[in-house]
Amino acid sequence: MIPATSRCSRKTLSFAIAASSVVMSASLQASQGNIADTYGLMPLDVGSAQGFSMFNESVAATYYNPAYLTKDPRAELTGGMFHGAHELRASGADRNGDVLADSPTQQVLVGMKADIMALTDLEHPVYIGVMAGVEKFSRELLAFNAGTSSQGQFFQYDRQPLFLNIGGATQLWRGVSGGFATRLTLHNEASLTTTTDLAGNTRYEQLSVDAKPSIRSIFGASIDFGDTLCPESDCFADGFEMALAYRATSVARTKVSASTTIPGLIPKTDPLEFTISTYDSFQPSIMSVAFQYRADNWRMAVALEQQNWSDLEDEFAKDDVRDQANIQFRDILVPRIAGEYRVGAMGFIAGLAWQESAIKSDSSLDVNYFDNEKIIAGLGFTMDFEKLGILAYPLQLGIGYQHHFLLERDFTISTSDIDAGNNGTVVTTDGDVDVLNGSITFKF
Repeated sequence: MIPATSRCSRKTLSFAIAASSVVMSASLQASQGNIADTYGLMPLDVGSAQGFSMFNESVAATYYNPAYLTKDPRAELTGGMFHGAHELRASGADRNGDVLADSPTQQVLVGMKADIMALTDLEHPVYIGVMAGVEKFSRELLAFNAGTSSQGQFFQYDRQPLFLNIGGATQLWRGVSGGFATRLTLHNEASLTTTTDLAGNTRYEQLSVDAKPSIRSIFGASIDFGDTLCPESDCFADGFEMALAYRATSVARTKVSASTTIPGLIPKTDPLEFTISTYDSFQPSIMSVAFQYRADNWRMAVALEQQNWSDLEDEFAKDDVRDQANIQFRDILVPRIAGEYRVGAMGFIAGLAWQESAIKSDSSLDVNYFDNEKIIAGLGFTMDFEKLGILAYPLQLGIGYQHHFLLERDFTISTSDIDAGNNGTVVTTDGDVDVLNGSITFKF
């Protein structure tokens, strides 16, 4: 028989988590990653499988390579919409169906870029950009979930949390630019104090929630070899560019603390206390290098990025939900290649990338994370309008499509729940993800 105090404890903790979740507008699903790393921000990023992201002249450069904000001197106002449809599958002998997750991610994206030196008499431009994305077409600021699962759960997909970053850049020397940006995530803390009886009825409740910003750095540099080596004449270096970027680790965190007293059983001097601290939306530190060749009406780029997922092991060791799982992660290299061909005002984009699984373990106690190697293919289209109707400034329309092929991988379900009945079961995971992204950009 379960003691009454144990039942009351669970009720109190459940109340604390539920109350704090409502206050923080949390969602049922989220992911380790963000929209920029997993898919891409603008149609150029989505359509090129992020192969052109280091050479993106739009405000999305604030995340990928802030130094490239200097490439186009015009100010910019951008709005976009993003829809990602997932079909993530896990098949096994004990399952009636193989679709494990199919909830979409849907974001509204806005961005702005300007030369702040236009406010002064100084002639050396300094560009700043701001980029933001909100889930469920602007109806959800936070998407957060951390839990165990006896059926398994995918590591990098589903809802995407609030995306927000700001950056700046300037030209350092002929053809050489440098930039710096910050990415903001939230560290949430919720505290509940209450008095309850053995039936779980509460009174004298006090609930507080704080959301503190956590800021992580992004550094970028770009070199146009033609402008650097031969700025006043044609030479062999014309059209060749190189870009470097470093994005520091960022993570969203939530800590829930609950304290209760039961008159006649648990006094105020020694209350029953619970604390759960957990992490979500982890982005590893990423180092990227990319090369581009640009001709009159076409360009090609190759990029290579190192994602340091092994850092997540230290975070999970401090995570009250996942600390028992003993998940092992690996650092991975992600190669990307992209091409663009222009016909007049139209641009046709294609890209391809391959991404190894960040999870080394084939089982994780109670958490049961799934992650697969994936091939990412993208197609995109842009159309520039120098003059459109009553608009006084140029307008660009863009659309990008991306497909993720998740390759099959076997995992072993591992659970300490004696009622689960599937401990040690082997499941085969795979999936498909379709992404559609559109944007409107004003240049002025």
